[in-house]
Amino acid sequence: MNDELKSSIGALKDSIEDLELPQSLALLAGLFPGKVTLSSSFSWEDQVLSHFVLAAHLDIEIFTLDTGRLFPETYTVWSKTNDRYQTRIKAYYPNQGDIEKYVNERGPNAFYNSVAERKSCCFIRKVEPLKRALKGKSIWITGLRAEHSPERQDLQALEWDEGNSIIKYNPLLRTSAIELKKIIGDYSIPYNPLHDKGFVSIGCAPCTRAILPGEDFRAGRWWWEENTKKECGIHAR
Repeated sequence: MNDELKSSIGALKDSIEDLELPQSLALLAGLFPGKVTLSSSFSWEDQVLSHFVLAAHLDIEIFTLDTGRLFPETYTVWSKTNDRYQTRIKAYYPNQGDIEKYVNERGPNAFYNSVAERKSCCFIRKVEPLKRALKGKSIWITGLRAEHSPERQDLQALEWDEGNSIIKYNPLLRTSAIELKKIIGDYSIPYNPLHDKGFVSIGCAPCTRAILPGEDFRAGRWWWEENTKKECGIHAR
């Protein structure tokens, strides 16, 4: 089954190549009924994608990973999104036993101690819940953009995610932050106010800060780590 799904990527690329975002989302929802899911952290990117899914009532599930350490502003935009579109975005949480063991043995802020400790925390709070969220799905829609980091420059709009045995669709890959802001303004889409305070990439509160002028997009994530790949593991390649 996985081989068949993987081999369909070429035909899917041809099908969506000349389509606008709303049309490509609708096409995938029609081709894979009940098998398309969108992951949201309530960022600019994810809010734009959610708008086009929810406004058109597409058969696409939207979920979020609630790590337990999110900003209050993130929960606020989550609630506003539910209210605006009369929906309930599904939440996945860390395994209770795993997170209790991590905190009780290592402490609530052990992720500051080393890259290994941080990645362990990310795995418990994000990677493992993501695998549950993607189970049984065929298409995973993400808000990844090439501007986010050098490692994402060579991503493809449609690609195979080996770790999760799923087709990953990155429809905003070549969309700029300026273009995103315009879409949000044009459609009055709810968004996280932290974006207006210099937060470009918004994750867990202890691990995210605003970026300074001239810093790259990922500088605000795990800023205490030097010379490391700034990823949590959910988009491992």
